[in-house]
Amino acid sequence: MTTNDAVTTLLDARRLQGLLTNQSGRVIARYSFLNSEGSTYLTHLADIGGESPRRLTRGEQSIGPAALSETGTIYFAAKRTGEDGKDAASPSLWALPETGEARKLADHDGGFSRLEVRGQTMVAQFPVHTWAADENEHQEFSRERRESKVSAILHSGFPIRRWDHDLGPGRDTLAIADLNSVAEEFDEELAANVTRDDSSTAASSELMFRYCALPPGRLVDWAVDDEARFVLVQVEKPIPGQLEASEIWQIDLHGHGAPRRLTEVAADHAFGIDAISPDGTRALVTREQFWTSTANLSATLMLLDLDTGTLSPVWSDADFWFDPVWADDSTIVATADDHGRGSVFIGDVNDEQPRRLVGGPGQKYAFAGLQVQGLSVVATASAIDVAPLPIAIDLLSGQISELANPATVIDETGSLAEVAAVGDDGTAVRAWLALPDGEGPFPLVVFAHGGPWGSWNAWTYRWNPGPFTAAGYAVLLPDPAISTGYGQSMIDRGQQELGGPPFTDVLALTDAAIARPDVDAERTALAGGSYGGYMANWVAGHTSDRFTCIVTHASLWNTTSMGRTTDNASWDVAMRKQSGTYSPHLFADRIEVPMLVIHGDKDYRVPVGQGQELWYDLLTRSKTPRDAEGLTQHRFLYFPDEGHWVAGRGNAEVWYRTVLAFLDLHVLGLDAQRARTLG
Repeated sequence: MTTNDAVTTLLDARRLQGLLTNQSGRVIARYSFLNSEGSTYLTHLADIGGESPRRLTRGEQSIGPAALSETGTIYFAAKRTGEDGKDAASPSLWALPETGEARKLADHDGGFSRLEVRGQTMVAQFPVHTWAADENEHQEFSRERRESKVSAILHSGFPIRRWDHDLGPGRDTLAIADLNSVAEEFDEELAANVTRDDSSTAASSELMFRYCALPPGRLVDWAVDDEARFVLVQVEKPIPGQLEASEIWQIDLHGHGAPRRLTEVAADHAFGIDAISPDGTRALVTREQFWTSTANLSATLMLLDLDTGTLSPVWSDADFWFDPVWADDSTIVATADDHGRGSVFIGDVNDEQPRRLVGGPGQKYAFAGLQVQGLSVVATASAIDVAPLPIAIDLLSGQISELANPATVIDETGSLAEVAAVGDDGTAVRAWLALPDGEGPFPLVVFAHGGPWGSWNAWTYRWNPGPFTAAGYAVLLPDPAISTGYGQSMIDRGQQELGGPPFTDVLALTDAAIARPDVDAERTALAGGSYGGYMANWVAGHTSDRFTCIVTHASLWNTTSMGRTTDNASWDVAMRKQSGTYSPHLFADRIEVPMLVIHGDKDYRVPVGQGQELWYDLLTRSKTPRDAEGLTQHRFLYFPDEGHWVAGRGNAEVWYRTVLAFLDLHVLGLDAQRARTLG
């Protein structure tokens, strides 16, 4: 496969986004694909319970949040075309029965953020006008703002934006609706064989939502019990020493009793909601120890008694960060990163250690999105060289069964090997090595992963090695200090020294890779995004000309200014002590190899100012800023409309082609041309 073919195949592929299931056995897949023009990705739903996927939703607009009821009805949010031929301003709420056509249930100015259905009760999260007490007021006040052409947002807390979007002007709330109020008319239509295409805008009985009285703070997460009796909510608010302290509350959905606070706010830790037990008496929560200058990030799975508020650890002898669900009132199933792969664990809530059901060392997949379905769970599985696919796992035997897959199966070229090394402190570290077809020796590009809490253990469409191996490069995917899936000690090794053990681990694994006969030690490059971009910048200032060029995407350059401009309130506090030693910008005058800087203007996690500071320093302080004609060996690929990730189809292709052209020029000595679409 040629480089052009590999990029096109990757970016044109249908992608599995997630699964919905119910206890009746229905499994629905969310998947995305290109629109008819090949310019934008659309997300739709397919039934994958049979031998082949069956597409359920249509239209030239993506499906938003969706929920699957036990009766098989799918509730989803989507924009549809009105009688005037224009798309609606906000997504409407639709119901699609297992047989029949979709019917519109409600409109809400601002759309819907999340949907959950329990029995005949729907709980929805959506934005509402700050002054509004009900849907009528929200509609009136929102129309007033819109017609007044006001775009300003007045904030009273932090953050004011998140990842790639502004927060506000309204507040996110929870709303409750009784589906029985529209079910009778719905049943009558079905009995009379009245059908509506899911693009219909025909009038319908409006589903009435009642706002839930939430405690003060910004809504972060929530979970509703199986009987729709109550909801647990996590809200954030500032306290002395912490801008984003959070607490968990229990709120009765039927107005019986006042909200109960179950966990207290704290400056050094917070509790996140995982899952409520089927009997509604307990909840799994994760205690997150914040990263500070004196403490490392850690995650501990705990059991919260909803009656007494008592907290107790779960699987206390297990050294993993878990993402759990309840299989029954005493059994937990959970995924976790596991030594460059993933595992699914199962055990009693009172066990000190769970057993590994599937996955782990020697296996292939990483797993995500567990949902229980009787005596099995459905999930998505993927690997470095396997795009996400839907599977079912038998909870008794651990047997994996593949489900009908609406996504494209991508045939990766080359092969996948593992590389092992020893860090400076004697810790064993490992990496994946993706190799092209043939004997080599191949030029090498090292990918530093982001996070920093992460691992190269699953498929990615953003930093996929496929286009690079198709172009003849070997790709090293190292898991250095701070990588997940290797125990808390691996986090602790590098958390307080971002440019210490993580850096030397990457170099040790690079040394192990270039010692192989199929890798060319003289032709190497390094690339990374986010924290991987930090590592790329650190490497550029600390390795002279060891790598022939560096690619740095959405990268941290000045860790002090980063902490004061990011949407992540924890960064400034965590890095105050380290920044004087481990900020890459301090070593700009040591950079001598060409760097490709990539940044999106809508990146609020690592603001574009980081890329601008880096670019300025490269042109004024690096060892090779500009030649006699005022030209530079460095390049800046700027995306005015992209965030932390380059998500647009055309922009993603430009990203791959520009990175590959930069490598070809500096690693292979080929005079590669810029993408013509760059202008």
